Amino acid sequence: MAQRDFYEVLGVSRSASPEEIRRAHRKLAKQYHPDRNPDDKTAEAKFKEVQSAYEILSDPKKKQAYDRFGYAGVGAGAPGSQGRTGWRSGPAGPHVYTWRTGNGPDIPVENLEDLFQVFAGGEGANPEAGASIFEQFFGQRSRGPRTRSRRPAERGRAQRGHDVEHPLSLSFEQAVHGTTLDVRLTLSGGRAETVQVKIPKGVADGQRIRVRGYGEPGPRDGARGDLYIVCKVKPHRYFRREGNDIHLDLPLTVSEAALGTKVEIPTPFGRTVLTIPASTASGSRLRLKGKGVQPPGNKPPGDFYAVVKIVPPKPLSPHQEELLKALRDSGEPSPREGLGW
Repeated sequence: MAQRDFYEVLGVSRSASPEEIRRAHRKLAKQYHPDRNPDDKTAEAKFKEVQSAYEILSDPKKKQAYDRFGYAGVGAGAPGSQGRTGWRSGPAGPHVYTWRTGNGPDIPVENLEDLFQVFAGGEGANPEAGASIFEQFFGQRSRGPRTRSRRPAERGRAQRGHDVEHPLSLSFEQAVHGTTLDVRLTLSGGRAETVQVKIPKGVADGQRIRVRGYGEPGPRDGARGDLYIVCKVKPHRYFRREGNDIHLDLPLTVSEAALGTKVEIPTPFGRTVLTIPASTASGSRLRLKGKGVQPPGNKPPGDFYAVVKIVPPKPLSPHQEELLKALRDSGEPSPREGLGW
């Protein structure tokens, strides 16, 4: 089975920081760990794949070699390789290597470019080494010495391009109602592109929206990756979203809460009149069913809640003070009765 791109395995972009790579590995390793998935061969294979990807991408030197030469740069041979060849540290130090063939001499090289010269007909060329290297990389024998040879990357199949993430700031109303926006992207090589993105109604903060075919172009005319829009929803000055419910703090006077009233309030879908029952306590939540966020898909909408906040008059006028004293002296029961304090 063909190997997957290491960045794709971890679900990160090629520009991901070491911390982003570490977080992605920790999440996936936890998800597919054999202790969590006993007797699950698929999870076991994914766990090994994640470990292999992290081993390369967490090591700066291995990552640099992989970014430059692909699997060949980290000694990841094609299926069919018999393990007859391999890298080992040479006598000149940790950065000089020898290529050990199955039955030929050891060939000292300092980097992969020197190695390609060895089997491409350059100085120090060795036909047996070239054949062994081609077998290691491509699972087939070379047809003998050549004056020129294409590099392994040029001989491989087309590959799908990498996915791209792009943060997009949305207002509270845009997230609730949905919208269509033009997004300006800057891809590798400095290439700029404008993409029209439809934001469905009800998206939440941090939600990712997939736009197929607008990621990085694939090597060797491969298909483009996908674009992922990461929604960043700005807070509203008086609405709060909790799940698919919307909350609004509703200030009421003492008399409005005690006697009941009708109050006009705003909602994301327009203004409406809310009936306040008599004897409404502070902290009460008055619900408007189905007037919350309509999430993407066929899920039911949330509700709208007006949260009562009773506000006493400041300062009290002499008349108000007289009325409240009369209320106190009328034998009003204490709200603390029965609490067992």
